[in-house]
Parts: sequence; structure tokens; C-alpha cells
Amino acid sequence: MISEILPALRGLMAEKEVLPRLRKIEPAGDEPVISIPADCPDAIASLRAQLPPKARCATITGLGTFAAESAASNGRAAGKVAVVTGAAQGFGFEIASDLAEQGAWVALADINADGVRTAADKINAACGREAAIGVVVNVAEVTSLKQAFAQVVETFGGFDLLVANAGVLRAGSVKTISEKDIDFVTAVNYKGYFLSVQAVAPIMALQHQAAPEAWFDIIQINSKSGLTGSNKNGAYAGSKFGGIGLTQSFAMELVEDNIKVNSICPGNFYDGPLWSDPEKGLFRQYLDSGKVPGAKTFEDVKRFYEAKVPMRRGCTTPDVMKALYYLVEQRYETGQAVPVTGGQVMLA
Repeated sequence: MISEILPALRGLMAEKEVLPRLRKIEPAGDEPVISIPADCPDAIASLRAQLPPKARCATITGLGTFAAESAASNGRAAGKVAVVTGAAQGFGFEIASDLAEQGAWVALADINADGVRTAADKINAACGREAAIGVVVNVAEVTSLKQAFAQVVETFGGFDLLVANAGVLRAGSVKTISEKDIDFVTAVNYKGYFLSVQAVAPIMALQHQAAPEAWFDIIQINSKSGLTGSNKNGAYAGSKFGGIGLTQSFAMELVEDNIKVNSICPGNFYDGPLWSDPEKGLFRQYLDSGKVPGAKTFEDVKRFYEAKVPMRRGCTTPDVMKALYYLVEQRYETGQAVPVTGGQVMLA
């Protein structure tokens, strides 16, 4: 019930097209009290009928008292509520950090329970405000996603932006890669993206019904391997190509709910654990699989891949954030796969 009522309440408390964050507070006794039956066929209509004009606080029977809170800064993400999956470390953590620095409230979601909560604490300390929470989620499991997103709704009232960043990679030849590794990559990169959107889209749609002028965004962090094939890396590239197919399909369907859906396709992020983890990272996988001829060290692998990039360096989080803010701010764009590859992949 909370995932239906609070997004609708948040939408009804919008000022023009900007939705507030909803914070649970202790009742003062003078706020309107709203009762919605469990079998109510139209929660938005019931809320609208009982909520006084321009109300910024309300008690929902059975749920608690919630107050609208506006943005405290003028950053590029000011006032937005964002969810970033795969945010305990690497790209995801840095994306969440930048969003918080730019004024967003951010829910970091990750399967690593201790890591994601620690990551949220780091962001709060850096921002000097309660900007972030950490929630545990397995993006490949429906129940886990519903529970995680319900926790986000209870904390913030809903959300404006989903950054579907969770991803894994298992390199290997099509001749030898195991079925287990193929299933693992597909479950997170393809199915996980599908299920994340399936869980978030109804909540965004409720907000749109209550605030028809507002727009919302789903951005998948894809890969240059979603734009061009990757030698001895077919499981990963295939999952990323599939992700772009999902993005285009979701964009066509969800635009009726004022939801834009796009992908960002970064080049290689060498500083993150996907590449640099000494045991499971891509430097290790590519070295062990012989994908880079003659390579004997991680540095050999890095130089090999940097040589493929006209800009002669890997991708960084600031590079990705420029694309992310463009996609959020640009109303007239959906269904796109935006390369951020330093020229390594050039689209015709």
C-alpha cells in the first residue's frame, strides 16, 4: 500500500512539475488526516478529495504523517530522488556521490549489504546532510526489488530517476565459457535491468497521474560493448546489446507515463573494481584468458586497450555524468544509447 499511496501524495503536493521529497515526521495534531480504504479503486482520487489545496503535510491513516520537503540547493539534480543500483562501489558509487553533490536525495542499492550502507554513510558525511540511504537488493529477484523500492518510497516518497547501473562480467571464449557464467551475466545485466524497470515504472506512473506535468527518467549504464561486439566476451556483449533493445522498447511504451528511458554506453573505466579487482577484475580475466596477445601484466592489458581509444585514456565518472545530466535535462530525447567512449566507438 505504501508504494501506491506515497507516490500519489508526492505528486499531488508537486509545485508545478517539481515533486517534493516526503519525510516521515511526528504528527503535530493540526495536519489533515486522510483515510484510504484498503480496497479503494482510485487512491489518487481519494487523496485529491481529502487533501486541502497547497497542503504540505498530511497524516495517512495506517501509514503515518508525512511532510513535503523541497530542494535545499540549486545543483543539476536539486530536489530529485534517485535510485542507483550497483552503488556500493565503482561507477555506481561515484554516480550516486555526484547526484548527491548536485542536490539529489539518493538511494544506493546493492547486493552487498555492508558495502552499500557504508557507501551511503560516506556520501552523507561528504555532503553534510542526510542525502543518501543504502538498501539491499538483488536485481535479478522480483521480491528483492519490490522490498528495496518500497523502502525507498517509505524514506523519500517516491523517485524521479532510476540509474540501472548494476552489472557483471565474465570473459571467455564461446568455445569454453560455462553455462553458469552465461546465466550469471544474463541474469544481472539483462533480466536485472528488465525487472528493475518493471518494479519502478508503476511508481513513476502513479506520480505522473497525480502530477501530469512532471517527467521522470530511467537511465541504464550500458557499455561500448552494447554497441559493438567484444572478442572472447560474447556473454557480456550479448547482454548489453539486449539491454539497448530493452531501452528502446521501454522508451516507446513508457513515454505515455512521462518516463524517458535512455542508455549510456561508457568506454573502459579502468579505476573501478570491474577492471582493477586483482582476483575477479577484467585485467585479471583478460590476462588469464589470453585475450590480449603477449600480455604478461595488468599494465600490458591496460596499454593495449588505451591504444584503441583516440583520446588515449579510459572513461571517467565525470565523462558519464555529463551524458547523464544531458539526458535528464533534455526533454526531447528518449530511447537513445549515448556513447561516451573517447571516440573508440563512433556511430554513423
